Amino acid sequence: MMKKTLALLLAALMMCLAFAACSSEPASSGTESDVEYIKEKGTLVVGITNFAPMDYLDENGEWIGFDADMARKVAEALGVEVEFIEIEWGNKLIELENKSVDCLWNGMTITDEITNGAAATNPYAKNAQVVVMTAENAANYTTAESVAELFVAVESGSAGEAAANDAGFANLNSVTSQADALMEVAAGTSDACVIDLLMAGAMIGEGTSYPDLVITEIELTEEDYGVGCRKGSDLVDFINEQFVTLYEDGTMMELAEEYGIAANIVPQS
Repeated sequence: MMKKTLALLLAALMMCLAFAACSSEPASSGTESDVEYIKEKGTLVVGITNFAPMDYLDENGEWIGFDADMARKVAEALGVEVEFIEIEWGNKLIELENKSVDCLWNGMTITDEITNGAAATNPYAKNAQVVVMTAENAANYTTAESVAELFVAVESGSAGEAAANDAGFANLNSVTSQADALMEVAAGTSDACVIDLLMAGAMIGEGTSYPDLVITEIELTEEDYGVGCRKGSDLVDFINEQFVTLYEDGTMMELAEEYGIAANIVPQS
């Protein structure tokens, strides 16, 4: 009888210890504050690619662009430094989930992939996916169907790649970045590329490194840009609040004018 009583007491004690251990576990990632996490470590880590006019390197090797400058403003509001990390865009959700980066801020199209696997801020700019090729060929290709059998360069994991697939383009050349896609066309190793309209406007034509490339009449999509954060992150609301502040005080439009995208900005309220 004594042995049985001792066994029952021991079992009860073990259950109490197990319960105490469970209750002392930290909160799940879904309830943690990303804003506080960023403030504590003192750095807002932003995942980007080389994508003018949103994120690109100046002559001193510093990241500039509309998105880069806006990210600096948000970091300032958080009271932290900003760090830009160039990532493989196809791995963006993995980088975000692993906390290698705190947000994705790179002319990011708000897609089903983003809304299902992460969270997005309110849209801050309008964009489209367009077909770019040499000026001498552009007149011969005016519809998506006419491009379907050409060799088309796209950034791996991008909205451009998705748009090209949806349009039925049969021969895609997936490259690391949209800048690489432009180089493919300039070098003649791809017949065309699909990139963001904002990037095309800034990177090709007279006075650029690609004077012989043009935006064709073929516009595959219309899109919204947003900032990607972890699912359930309170950083989304913080950035949305900063968007309103920076729009109302004129900062957002001033930067948009500087980088040539004022016509694409979505009013914030």
